[in-house]
Amino acid sequence: MARFEVLAGVVVVGHSELEVGDPPMGVAAGKFLPTTAYAGIQALIVAARESSQAHLSLAVRQIGGQPLPAQGGVRIYDYSADLGGDGLEVEVLGIPHPLYEQLFPTRAGEIQQQSLTKHSHFGN
Repeated sequence: MARFEVLAGVVVVGHSELEVGDPPMGVAAGKFLPTTAYAGIQALIVAARESSQAHLSLAVRQIGGQPLPAQGGVRIYDYSADLGGDGLEVEVLGIPHPLYEQLFPTRAGEIQQQSLTKHSHFGN
């Protein structure tokens, strides 16, 4: 599985494998593994849990690559004060197709297979 960098501006604040998602909506999400640089923005993330985080210039990219075009933005959810490391997630919204299929071919293939299976039942 690919590993992605999470940035605030030009600073790498964490990593994720973006292990879950919603292909039709272009959503990818996963456990957020912070770097030491995350401490510099953590209070701002916690304060903006229920509001916009646009002021933090969050982005996600493949390691060393260009930021993913996230039409709906990038969010970090930090509930680590209550849940520890399990309370950290990152979400990328609105990754366009066909890039989504290129980044997550297995996930996109599962959706296509489910769609084919669903449609084949209508004919029976």
